[in-house]
Amino acid sequence: MGISTFLMLFFGLALLILGGNLLLKSAVSISLKFNIAKILIGMTVVSFATSAPELIVSIKSALLGSSDLAVSNVLGSNIANIGLVLGLIILISPIQIPKDIYRLDWPVMMISAILFYIFILDLKIQRYEGAILFLSLIVSIIILIKQRSKNNQDIELDSEKTDTVIKSISILILGAFFLYLGSEWFVMAAIDIANYFNISQRIIGISVVSVGTSIPELATSLVAILKKEKNISIGNLIGSNIFNVFAVLGITSILIPLNVVDLNLIQFDIYIMIFFAFVIFPLIFFPKRLVLGRLEGSVIFGCYIVYIYSIIN
Repeated sequence: MGISTFLMLFFGLALLILGGNLLLKSAVSISLKFNIAKILIGMTVVSFATSAPELIVSIKSALLGSSDLAVSNVLGSNIANIGLVLGLIILISPIQIPKDIYRLDWPVMMISAILFYIFILDLKIQRYEGAILFLSLIVSIIILIKQRSKNNQDIELDSEKTDTVIKSISILILGAFFLYLGSEWFVMAAIDIANYFNISQRIIGISVVSVGTSIPELATSLVAILKKEKNISIGNLIGSNIFNVFAVLGITSILIPLNVVDLNLIQFDIYIMIFFAFVIFPLIFFPKRLVLGRLEGSVIFGCYIVYIYSIIN
């Protein structure tokens, strides 16, 4: 293994991020062109596009027989979204929590985490379990859209400019190609690094791969903070965690049933994911109601640093 492996890892990640962004912009443009409601675009098209890197990486890992990498990618991404991304965001700037977050979004995220836990306990995620997860995604989207519609809420999209359909489809194809090529390089390089340094796929998946695929969420949340749209940042993170389980894990296990080899994934990591999902709820109300501030950020981010330290030592 030489410097070329690390270059493949870097450029693979860059292509995943670029491909995901192109896919997002083209999909939104096509949807707006056909006058699809913004709320429907935001909760389906946008969510799927922003989860595309995790989905492609997990599918590619499973196809290569690296189920631990596929599962740890989802686990690690969900942990990083809360511990790393949310922790850093509220360390930078406190955010107000809309009531819908703890009344609706958070419960759905907890349901997804609990289903993940139940299905993985036997060290396998079968096709029918993947189908249940994907069906849960559809039900969740319907419920969330109905609730948002009742409250007359809409979703702001980064770009409301519509290109021609031909141009949008061309960008869509280009984005899909970048995602495919990026996943090839990124996953192969990650597996080579794990084998060379005798590191488990679980550790590579939870650290390098999951943090890499969480970079779009971090970038999106930072932009939301700069634009004073702080409620969007936490909504994006919770939504991403829901999609990672219901869509990424669901679709991957429908295509290729997953068999867990590393017992640490079910004896330790799954509990850490549930902890980070749960801890948001009490922090919303204590010490300051409906505000996540720098104190809460230091707690969340500190827990994440301790977790990462524990798995690499």
